[in-house]
Amino acid sequence: MEEKREDTVPGEVSVKDEEVEKEDLTEVEGPYMEEEEDEEALPHSEILDIFEEGLARLVQDPLLCDLPIQVTLEEVNSQIALEYGQAMTVRVLKADGEVMPIVVVQNATVLDLKKAIRRFMELKQQREGGVKHVGWRYVWRTYSLVFQGEKVEDDKMRLKDYGIRNRDEVTFMKRLRKK
Repeated sequence: MEEKREDTVPGEVSVKDEEVEKEDLTEVEGPYMEEEEDEEALPHSEILDIFEEGLARLVQDPLLCDLPIQVTLEEVNSQIALEYGQAMTVRVLKADGEVMPIVVVQNATVLDLKKAIRRFMELKQQREGGVKHVGWRYVWRTYSLVFQGEKVEDDKMRLKDYGIRNRDEVTFMKRLRKK
């Protein structure tokens, strides 16, 4: 039986105690190591099924229930950032009346918003099986983002500098041709 040193404070671990704990830990690792090796032996399809089941449970959480079933890590992180006030949702209104809820960080630039719109559209097309490729250079030459009658054009400018805040609506409008 191990004897306690009298000069230790209650709750303090002596060097002797640490050695005993390390020995105990080594004995405990044995079965866990075997279990970990068994997990590696699972076929890819079974691991994928386990992951999808876990993901389905995850998106049932009230915080994440607005996310699609085929959620990406990026979408989960964005939703968490929204909850903690580190991100905001900019509602982008398309000409056909569709509203795209685009999540960007609080200090996002116009370029960040454009990239988020692009990513949103790519994910939507993947999920719905729509157009495979969009020429984004053409899109940004042909359309402008407009907030309260002002074009949001300077890619380096922050959205807040245009007065865009959480849940504000930005319109996706066709540019007028110059004569």
